[in-house]
Amino acid sequence: MNADQHEFPNRLLELHQDVVHSEWIDYNGHMNDGYYAVAFGFATDAFMDQIGLDAAYRTRARHTIYTAEMHVTYLREVKAADRIRFTTQLLAFDTKRCHIFHRMLAGPENYLAATCELMLLHVDQAIGKVVPFAPAISQQLAQVYTTHQTLPMPAEAGHVISMRRS
Repeated sequence: MNADQHEFPNRLLELHQDVVHSEWIDYNGHMNDGYYAVAFGFATDAFMDQIGLDAAYRTRARHTIYTAEMHVTYLREVKAADRIRFTTQLLAFDTKRCHIFHRMLAGPENYLAATCELMLLHVDQAIGKVVPFAPAISQQLAQVYTTHQTLPMPAEAGHVISMRRS
């Protein structure tokens, strides 16, 4: 078990798991950076399904989620056939947006391989604008947030890329 499992027992959402596919491996012998985004995208899809933004809702309402911002932090390598699983934490939400944080845990040790912070927007595809969540989805977000609001902010959340000038 890793620190995340001890620190946040049974409170983070665990909605997606996979294995590192051989086609995700780059010339360095580990998972290519772009495929981390693919894998985190599957975890985001699982979160969407959990809160009611599933395929049926997207078809019926013509509303979906767009990613406004995404920040991936690469912490340890993963290689072909490694088991990966994801935890999801809802950091904040309002009427039209949600701020989520995924952790990618890998291998039999469940080591923290990467994190992904996202700002998601609820969009009406018919008009191409950000719109309020449906009440049922807002309720689901509120339910998740009730559990997650007492969790500590992940250390990797809110980072900005910069280089200090000497």
